[in-house]
Amino acid sequence: MSDFKVKTINTFFKRAVSVLERLDAWLPQPLQEPNWAAVAFRWQQVAQQGILQALPTPHTFPLSRLAAVDNQMKQLVRNTEQFLAGRPANNALLSGARGTGKSSLVKALLHEYAEQGLRLIEVDKQDLASLPSLLKLLQGRAEKFIVFCDDLSFEHGDDGYKALKTALDGGLSVRADNVIVYATSNRRHLLPEYFSDNTGHTGDKGEVHPQEAVEEKVSLSDRFGLWLSFYPFDQIAYLQAVENWLQAADVAYDDTARKAALNWSLSRGGRSGRVAWQFVCDWVGRLPEERIID
Repeated sequence: MSDFKVKTINTFFKRAVSVLERLDAWLPQPLQEPNWAAVAFRWQQVAQQGILQALPTPHTFPLSRLAAVDNQMKQLVRNTEQFLAGRPANNALLSGARGTGKSSLVKALLHEYAEQGLRLIEVDKQDLASLPSLLKLLQGRAEKFIVFCDDLSFEHGDDGYKALKTALDGGLSVRADNVIVYATSNRRHLLPEYFSDNTGHTGDKGEVHPQEAVEEKVSLSDRFGLWLSFYPFDQIAYLQAVENWLQAADVAYDDTARKAALNWSLSRGGRSGRVAWQFVCDWVGRLPEERIID
């Protein structure tokens, strides 16, 4: 073989290797067995399947840290304990004002019940279309899994809408007894609602049976057996949340901290558990001599 042919073949193989290396960066990695020793996971869709990624340091805390959600906490704890005991339990929809403890309540359940086999799987809306693959992966596991859909809402035509409906009811198959769905949303029915829904007119062309369009909108939220509503914080609830978080950080809740917390809420234009947490992050992060009223 001539030197020219050898050089041509070597050049071809080098280019082929270069192309394959670049393609490899874009191709999905081979699916691996999840780290079942973890207590928290994130599900991410890959093609029509997905990857169950372990979260080594989940953000959890005791239920006692939460303020102004005692009734909601009581109901969700009871439902979760039924689920852990193998008794019938409902999927839960936590809806209401932003920053009022919906997501925190679900996360705190993991802190309380992880030792009893509870596991938490976070699923974003864009990954819901592959939910059947996740349920198949969890089938037969001894652990009890909460599929957690945080800040959930849909627009018309979203792919995950029907996948979630099937997961909640089980479709033709029986619903998995080791999986339950907890979702949070600022929308009670998870879909946008319009004045036209109540006037018998749906869009420019209108529908012959407008009530059926309304029924379709509420059909998803109806599949959650437990509805928990959350409401804006008043001043008492807000200050209780501040006190709870300061005690957890071992920082004094004195008159200076109280006045500073109120000023903080005024600067934010509202009171909520989230605003309380953000104030505490700022207050605890200051040096002791800096903890004064701005």
